[in-house]
Amino acid sequence: MKIGRYAKTVVAGVLAGAYALQAALSDDTVTNTEWFAIGTAVLIAIGVLAVPNSPQEPRG
Repeated sequence: MKIGRYAKTVVAGVLAGAYALQAALSDDTVTNTEWFAIGTAVLIAIGVLAVPNSPQEPRG
């Protein structure tokens, strides 16, 4: 298994979850609605896996 294939998905999921969590913690508490938003953001970011990376041009 190559990590390169999943790197885009991992980064997207972590950043989406972190951004949603940061927004939720602005009032020092996380409600059920905010947890739902965090989970939704992470799941949508994981959907990035369905979009293939563009092929790289050969170097040389």
